[in-house]
Amino acid sequence: MLRELNNNIDSVSVGHTQERRKHSRYPFTATVETVETKSQTRIQGRTSDLSRGGCYVDTTNSLPAGSIVKICLTKGMRSFEARAEVVYSLAGMGMGVKFTETDPEQFWTLEKWVAELNGEMLPEPELLPSSEQLCAQQKPGNEEFLVLNELVMELMKRGVLSTAKCEGMLQKLDRTGRAV
Repeated sequence: MLRELNNNIDSVSVGHTQERRKHSRYPFTATVETVETKSQTRIQGRTSDLSRGGCYVDTTNSLPAGSIVKICLTKGMRSFEARAEVVYSLAGMGMGVKFTETDPEQFWTLEKWVAELNGEMLPEPELLPSSEQLCAQQKPGNEEFLVLNELVMELMKRGVLSTAKCEGMLQKLDRTGRAV
């Protein structure tokens, strides 16, 4: 059964100085995979913040505002999946995403993360293996794609690759068919 999160979503207004979000945001880093529901476009990135209503995804390739996506956040051995909507998009930087619906078990993961971030709960120790394992388990053969994608993104962030070169490499990775 899907749980509607519409009452818990963040209201984000780009271009307005007044804060309109319903939930506190917390610095939070997790790997992210978004899949746009109509075109099946996949975008990889990382979160920079998280709230009960949504998150910000750092990515060089973002989807336009209004896009409906399936999103998977993974940190350590935990992952959170939900349907979401892109609220705003900043070319070459990332996108603000609000969660719209998820399963109750998934919602519990989000609640645990937020409780850890705001000090209501002690954080669970991070377990190995890689942080991408949970999402990759659901997509056999996708592990290499995730590792290569993360490597290209890291090289760009460190200034080893230009943004244009990074985008070209990521497009080639998408065309190889490894992103199941």
